[in-house]
Amino acid sequence: MSKAALQTYVEGLDAARLGDYRGANTAVAFSDPATELAALRTGCGIYDLGFRAKIALAGKDRVRWLNGMVSNNIRDLAVGRGVYAFILNPQGHILGDLNAYNRGETLLVDTDRSQVEKILAIFRKYIIMDKVEVSDLSEKLTALGVSGPKAREIMAAAAFESPETASLLANDLQMVDVKWRGVDCTLVRHQDGRENAPHASYEIWLAPGEVKVVWDALLAAGATPVGAEALETFRILSGIPLYGVDIRERELPQETEQGRALSFTKGCYIGQEIVERIRARGSVHRMFSGFVAGDDASIAPGARIVAGNHGADKEVGEVTSVASLPGLAGRSLALGYIRREVGTPGREVRIGAAVAKVVKLPFE
Repeated sequence: MSKAALQTYVEGLDAARLGDYRGANTAVAFSDPATELAALRTGCGIYDLGFRAKIALAGKDRVRWLNGMVSNNIRDLAVGRGVYAFILNPQGHILGDLNAYNRGETLLVDTDRSQVEKILAIFRKYIIMDKVEVSDLSEKLTALGVSGPKAREIMAAAAFESPETASLLANDLQMVDVKWRGVDCTLVRHQDGRENAPHASYEIWLAPGEVKVVWDALLAAGATPVGAEALETFRILSGIPLYGVDIRERELPQETEQGRALSFTKGCYIGQEIVERIRARGSVHRMFSGFVAGDDASIAPGARIVAGNHGADKEVGEVTSVASLPGLAGRSLALGYIRREVGTPGREVRIGAAVAKVVKLPFE
C-alpha cells in the first residue's frame, strides 16, 4: 500500500484519522465527515489526491499506440487537454479506466493507484515493435484536489487563479502549467464526470515535497480539509462510478452510462468491435443508476434489487455502492445496475427488506 504525500503531515494532527483509500494510505477524516461533506457541497474542500498514480508515455509512436489501446480519441487530443477512457479486452469488457492528457512531448496517464500495476502490465504487454517508453511517475508527482462552490474564490485568494489561468481552464480535463511562489505546479480543471456540474473542481499537480506548503496556503485562504470518507460520499452523491467497485471486468462500456469514455470517430482499438456492435443494436440490457432507499434502510453493496408483486418478484439488478447522507433522515443512497426495462426514474423496487426508488444520476 503506497503512502500518500500528506500522510506524514497528517500523522501529527490529533483529529486526523488515516486509512486505505483507492490504493493509498491517506487521511480518512480530519474532523466530522458531515462537516467535510458540507464543505464540498456549499463551500470549498481541499483533499489529498495521493491515491492517484501518474504514468508518462514518451516516444514517437506514443499517440498512435495509446489511441489503439483505449476507448477514447487520443489522436486528436490537443496539447493541454485530456480525455477519460476505458481499457477494454477483446470481448469489450472493462480492464481499467484512466484520464489521458497530451503534455506535448509526452502523454500522461492518470489512474488510481489500485489500478496502476495492472495497467502498466497491460501497456508493457502490448508494446511490441512500437517506439513507446513507459515511466511510472507516481513517486515523483502527486496532486491536491480543490472542490466546491467557493473553489475559485479560494484558489484566487491563495494566488493560484488569475484571469489568465481562468481563461485557459475553460473545459473539463484542461491544464495549464504555473509557477506558484517558486513552486512548479500544473493546474487541472476537473469535474469528475459530473454532467452539468454547477462548479469546477481543480487538481494541483506538484512534487510530493511541495505538498505541505501548498496545503497550508489553501487552508489559510479558507479551504476546509476533507478526508476520504467525505470524498467517497460525495462521489456517490455525484453519481460517479468507481473502477473496482461500480465498474468491474464483467461490465460493458455502455452499461456504465459513461458515454464520455467513448469515441465513435477514432481509429481501431482493442474491444472496439463489441462497442460498435452494441451501438448498432441500440442498447444494453443493464444500466448504471441511482437508488434512494426508505427511512432506516439497511442495505449494503452486493444487495440484490428486485421488482414485481410479492410472490412474483424478479431479480432486476444489484447494488454496488451505498452512502448515508446527513440530513436525509436516515435514508440511504445507492449506486448499482438495473435492467433497462425497469430502470425508469421513479420506479419502486425493493433492496432486501427496504423499499427504494430509482433516480436519475446525479442525485439532487
